[in-house]
Parts: sequence; structure tokens; C-alpha cells
Amino acid sequence: MEDGTFPEQARGAFAGLLEQCRATAERVKALEAKIVAHARRSDTAQRLVTVPGTGPITASLIAATIGGNIGPFWSARHFAASLGPVPRQHSTGGKTRLGRITKAGDRQIRTLLVLGATSMVYRAGAWNSAAGAWTRGLLAWRPVRLVTVTVTLALANKMARIAWALMTRDEVYRAEGRSAAASTAMA
Repeated sequence: MEDGTFPEQARGAFAGLLEQCRATAERVKALEAKIVAHARRSDTAQRLVTVPGTGPITASLIAATIGGNIGPFWSARHFAASLGPVPRQHSTGGKTRLGRITKAGDRQIRTLLVLGATSMVYRAGAWNSAAGAWTRGLLAWRPVRLVTVTVTLALANKMARIAWALMTRDEVYRAEGRSAAASTAMA
């Protein structure tokens, strides 16, 4: 900016915007540190972090939103449906037709679950479990983007159901046969 290609007023405005961006980035770092600290203090969040694709931000949001009150959700299916990563159901005459993904529920939790599931699709090669093998099988014969869209919603739904099970049973997620890299990334 010092080469004179921009007028003095523009350079001043750019410098102000740059300082504002740096201050915002510092504020985001501070908030992330508070969220991670909350996840370390909360028993529920600590259990939820063990689920593949769920980090401290997602775990803290679920723990803070749901809290210890998982009781209104009778099953994992009801919990997942309340978050929204499930197909809309149209039933008539004994026929069930599944439609588009619902937009019901907490948008932020749904978004974070989908982002976590997307990261798991891209790491499917190191994900040594039944779901990882299923994802790798789909990636072998379908385009990556198509698999990402379809599998991500299924994984987000599965992650919500796992979260319900962990919160109701006060357990930690244990995937049989998961790779060492995945287990150390979640710790």
C-alpha cells in the first residue's frame, strides 16, 4: 500500500479495515478458547467430543442447548428429527414417501453436524469402521460431490442419534476398529 497506487484516503480506509479484521480475528480466537474451556468442563460435552466429526464447538453447542434435559426426546430418532437432518415424510394410504431434508430444529447445530460429517467423508480413507467402509465403497463408484451431499446428511443424522445415546446413557463413544489417527485427533 505504500507504493502510491492508492490515494491517501483509500490507504487510510484500508488500514482501518485491516485493523478491524485483526481485532475481529482476535475476538474469535478468544471466544473459541472459551468454548473449548467449556467443553473441557462439561461432562456432556466431553462425551460428545468423542464422536467422530464432533469437535468442542459442536459438543458445547449441543450440551448448552440440550443441557441435561434429554428427556423430552423419546428416542434417538426424535432427537435427530428435532435437529433437522432427516427427510420430510409424506405418508398416505400406507405408502411412505420421503422428501427433501427438513429445515426444522436448531439451524446452528444442524449446520455444525453437517460440517463435521463432511469432514468425515473427506477423511473416509483413515476412518476404519463400518461407516468408513460404507463411505469408501460409495466413493469408489460415485462422484465425490454426490457422495458428499448424500452421505453427509446420513452421517449428520447418525451423529445426532449417537449424541442422543451418549447423553441418555452417560457413556463415551467407542467405535470398534477405528484407526489410531482418528482416535488421537478426537482426544
